[in-house]
Amino acid sequence: MSGPYIIRGSVSLPEAELMWRFSRSSGPGGQHVNTSDTRVELRFDLAKTEALPEVWKVRALERLAGRLVDGVVSVQAAEHRSQWRNRETAAVRLASLLAEASAPPPKPRRATKIPRGINERRLREKKQRSQTKGGRSGRGWE
Repeated sequence: MSGPYIIRGSVSLPEAELMWRFSRSSGPGGQHVNTSDTRVELRFDLAKTEALPEVWKVRALERLAGRLVDGVVSVQAAEHRSQWRNRETAAVRLASLLAEASAPPPKPRRATKIPRGINERRLREKKQRSQTKGGRSGRGWE
């Protein structure tokens, strides 16, 4: 692997807590594909990890509830012909998934009032457009 995969800030995926599983991948590769285990499944026990701050962990567990199996999140990669590149892809994918799931919620939108001038201009343009289209009807030519 090419080093620690940073989730956010100084928090990274701990190598010791990553569980790797390899299997034969479908797709291109000719005879090579029948003999090598290039498909990668990366599992990370989110419920038991000590690497994430508690707040992040709770947030991620809540947001990824539909993806978790007994508190474990799983990511697969089989796009590349080499196991090493699939390992890289899976680790990056897991790091970005955890970063997105543990991110703080966005600030709530503050409702603002539309300025009077803008509203009046919109209504004026709307009336002008209505008159333009109404003039096309051909009524009143008799």
